[in-house]
Amino acid sequence: MARENIHNSLEVYYEKIDCCPLQDREFNFFEFVYVLSGNGMHGINGNQLPFKTGDLFLITPRDCHSFDLHQVCEFMVVRFAPSYVKSYSWQSIDHIECLLYYASHFSGSILSNEADQLIVGSLMQNLLHTVGQKSIYGEDLIRHLVNAVIVIAARNISVIKPESISPNTDIRILQITDYIQENIRNPELLKIGVIAQKFGLSDTYLGSYFRKQCNESIQQYISSYRIRLMEHRLRFSDKRVHEIADEFGFADESHINKFFKRHKGLSLRVYRDNCKKVNVLTSLDNASNGL
Repeated sequence: MARENIHNSLEVYYEKIDCCPLQDREFNFFEFVYVLSGNGMHGINGNQLPFKTGDLFLITPRDCHSFDLHQVCEFMVVRFAPSYVKSYSWQSIDHIECLLYYASHFSGSILSNEADQLIVGSLMQNLLHTVGQKSIYGEDLIRHLVNAVIVIAARNISVIKPESISPNTDIRILQITDYIQENIRNPELLKIGVIAQKFGLSDTYLGSYFRKQCNESIQQYISSYRIRLMEHRLRFSDKRVHEIADEFGFADESHINKFFKRHKGLSLRVYRDNCKKVNVLTSLDNASNGL
C-alpha cells in the first residue's frame, strides 16, 4: 500500500487526469478532493460509491482511498496536516478537529446542504484562480479560502447523525442531539431533567422516546460522544489530563479517569501513550519505506 506525506502544513493544487496515478493510498494528513468535472467511482476504506461533479470528499489520516475514473476528470485537491487545524482559532466551532476525523465514518460526499454545495463550488473556483496566479498576499488568500471550506465541511459533518439515527427520525430528536453536542462540555446542561424541560417533555418520556428513536439511551449517547471528544483531545492535542477534566466538567483527574476507564478499559494517560507508540511505529515504517 502506498503511503503519502506532505512537507508543508497546507498544500493546494489543481489536477486534470484520466486515471488515478496511485491506488489504495494511505495518508498521514487530511485531504479535501473536490470534483470540478467528471465522474467515476470513489473507494474509501473498502467502500465503493459513485462520484460526480460538485462532490466534496474528505479523506482523514490513515484512511485508504482511490479513484476509478470513467473519463477525464478535474479536481481541486487541498491537503493539510493535523497541526494546521490546531494552529487556527476556530472560535464558535470547538472540537472542529474531532468533526473532521468523524468524516472517516462516511464514504460519500460530505456536502449535504444544497446552499453549501454552491458556496463550496464558488470557493473552489476561487482557489483554482488564486493557485494559478503568483500575486501579493496569494498565500494568505488561499488560507482564508481553505479555512472557509473547512468550516463548511465541519458544519455538514456535524449534521450527519450516527447510524442509529435514521434520516427519517423525528425532528425533535435531531434538535436534542444538536443540543447535546453544543453543550457536551457542560454537565449541568446535560442532566435529564434539564434536557426534558428544555424540550417540553417529562423525564420519563424523554428516556423512552430517545431510546425508541435512537436504539440507545440518552445517557449512552452523551457518554459515547464525550468519550469520542476525549479520545481526540488525547490523540491530537497537548492538553494535560487535568485540563481535559476541566474542559468536560469533571471535578478532577480521578473522576475523569474512572469515567474513561469504565468505557475504554484504560486510563487517559495509558490511552495517550498507546497512541504515541502507534505514531512512532508508523513513522519508523514510513522511514523504512523511504517515505
